[in-house]
Amino acid sequence: MKTVIRTEKLTKRFGDLTAVDGIDLDVHEGEVFGFLGPNGAGKTTTLRLLCALIAPSSGTAEIAGFRLGREDAKIRAAVGILTEQPGLYERQSAWDNLVFYATLYGLPPSVAKAQAERYLRMMGLWERRTEAVVTFSRGMKQKMAIARAALHEPRVLFLDEPTTGLDPDAAKTVREFIVALRGAGRTVFLCTHNLDEADRLCDRIAFFRHRVIRIAKPDELRAELYGRATEIRLLPKPRAEDLARVQAVPGVHEAHLENGSIVVASADPLLTNPLLVRALVDGGAEIAFVTERKAHLEDVYLQIVEPIE
Repeated sequence: MKTVIRTEKLTKRFGDLTAVDGIDLDVHEGEVFGFLGPNGAGKTTTLRLLCALIAPSSGTAEIAGFRLGREDAKIRAAVGILTEQPGLYERQSAWDNLVFYATLYGLPPSVAKAQAERYLRMMGLWERRTEAVVTFSRGMKQKMAIARAALHEPRVLFLDEPTTGLDPDAAKTVREFIVALRGAGRTVFLCTHNLDEADRLCDRIAFFRHRVIRIAKPDELRAELYGRATEIRLLPKPRAEDLARVQAVPGVHEAHLENGSIVVASADPLLTNPLLVRALVDGGAEIAFVTERKAHLEDVYLQIVEPIE
């Protein structure tokens, strides 16, 4: 896969404080890349470095094919960023805000207007386009800020807590927008505290606390820490012989009874589960459902990030 963000030992110090400590990243084109860590971990500083808004203390980075420190103007033109504050002209209308920002990105007037309309419609704000932004709710302002960051069709979009404080409907719109960007081959660098959202959206996740602790796919992290388990619900309840049949299936590491189900741990459920179902049915068991058991990403996060001092 093509790499659009690459860093080597990227570091940012503020006096005696090291906010970003020698990070190495490779982020791919068309990927939603999650960047997770506690408050004060240096996530926002990392975003500002990668958008060429601040200079690194040491290390190197290449974003969208441009070298940090040498081609900063080209980097800023190739990326979009949503910061913690919307940064809109509140006395101006939604339409005037987006057209103005589109012209700042260098878009011709006709293209600026077309893009403003496109993103206002995409964010469900077209009917409110003539109203001053000061009258908008927090969620509407957040959607406006995301539209502003995407107007110039950047190769990489950096989103810092995009759904914080949003109602469920607005958050759903933002998540659908992120999925649409990925479908169009864009790269989304997502900083969030919403672990459920990261689990649903991100192709890979970096756990970060001033330095990168671990990078992997969410399911790989679960399997590494908790293994892979399957729950098989039997009616009216599992019998002793059902458990014995399950334990005898090749590939089963461990099986136990739990609340009317048999919970099975195996190295590869895709291979083992059909054998389990066949063995139980052959033994006369009544199967209500078979489902994968997943550890919450919150549990994974706490296991990996919290022990780091």
